[in-house]
Amino acid sequence: MAAEVDDGTTQIRQWLGTNIGGEVRELSRQARWRPVWFADVERDGELLELVIRGDRTDMTLIFPLPHEMALQSVMYEQGIPVPKVYGWIDEPAAYVMDRVGGRNDFEKATEAERSSAVDDYLQILARLHKLPLEPFLDAGIMRAPSPAESGTFGMARYESNFRSMKQLPDPFIEFSLGWLRRNPPVSHGREAAIVWDSGQFHHEAGRILAVLDVEIGHIGDPMMDLAAWRQRDTVIGYGEFAKLYDRYSELTGEPLDFDALQRHHFFFCLSNQLSVGPATRVPSPESDLMTNLQWCYETNLFATEALGEILDVELPAVEMPSPRESRAEVAVDHLVRNLRTVHIDDEYLTYKLRTMFRLARHVSRIDQIGDASSTADLDDLHQLLGHRPESWLDGEAELEQFVLTNADNATYDEELVKLFHKRHLRAHMLLGPAGSAMAHHAKIQTFRD
Repeated sequence: MAAEVDDGTTQIRQWLGTNIGGEVRELSRQARWRPVWFADVERDGELLELVIRGDRTDMTLIFPLPHEMALQSVMYEQGIPVPKVYGWIDEPAAYVMDRVGGRNDFEKATEAERSSAVDDYLQILARLHKLPLEPFLDAGIMRAPSPAESGTFGMARYESNFRSMKQLPDPFIEFSLGWLRRNPPVSHGREAAIVWDSGQFHHEAGRILAVLDVEIGHIGDPMMDLAAWRQRDTVIGYGEFAKLYDRYSELTGEPLDFDALQRHHFFFCLSNQLSVGPATRVPSPESDLMTNLQWCYETNLFATEALGEILDVELPAVEMPSPRESRAEVAVDHLVRNLRTVHIDDEYLTYKLRTMFRLARHVSRIDQIGDASSTADLDDLHQLLGHRPESWLDGEAELEQFVLTNADNATYDEELVKLFHKRHLRAHMLLGPAGSAMAHHAKIQTFRD
């Protein structure tokens, strides 16, 4: 277990003793990018296994953490399997819930167990989407000003949050948001309690033990839940979405809106860049930069693939540049080797070392092919703009201005989605050595599959 440090652990121990009672047997911070603690509390002869979920440190949450706690509490009260909530801690900002067993993937599950668990999850979503809204509204769960806006309310919160953090040009996001303003997903008034970041659960023996992580849940269009987990499928593997969608329609008795599904899928592919993208440009000391970069670069590719499918555009490929000779090569390679060989008997510090190792390999890859990638990006901009920007960052600013100038029309949509796809492919190559897990781009199911 990770060593206790002055990171809020003492206050959490005190809160548990006062509000849960009993004796805190174990309390440790999880080795990851977000403040989360695991606690074992013995009370009246019973062992309570708890999770303390803290606030994000590298971004402002799309919906406040107390909103997440309230949504989870109402879901629990309405019979949706989520962890029981015990209460709120003011400092550090966090809430306490049951810790759930089972697994969050299917690595050790049989095909029958996987199929059964996913079907159970679909049944849970169908029940959630049919629940009355009043208990959620009474608990302060957020809702669009009108049912017609239920599909874009969450999008607007993402955009507002992004603009509050943005410090440098982000031409791809500006292009994508402009496209969505012209081509928004239409909800036709559908409203339901949704989790939005769907596909997160723990299962055992073919049954869902608990739905997890309702951080961005609110009252929205249920099509959002059906679209969002397509990305996570590249890691988890839920099955064929065409069949899963048919099963959901069977459970609800309602047809799916595939036009809305595709647009919600495209938007959700932008969610990492919108939320943690600014932290990849100006990272805080607590940021896990490589995790954020990998999320953004991978899902940005999903986004151009999604928009390419909507526009029926064949997306281009790019060539892998040859590594250049560099005076920094010896020192950077030596740093990578040293970080790989350091071993520390502390879970959290081991995690921090792993982030530094990945960062060092990223620096090495930029040293090898970064200049060639930037040159290729500028070559593309020369063709689009009619002149060559002075630097890659100048190119970012000029491309953003070009996008904003043309945001109200579709004249350059196909040309821009191709250009951004090439830029995303090159950025993805910089995550790590060719063939490494960090630089691997997963195949995502299309709506044609």
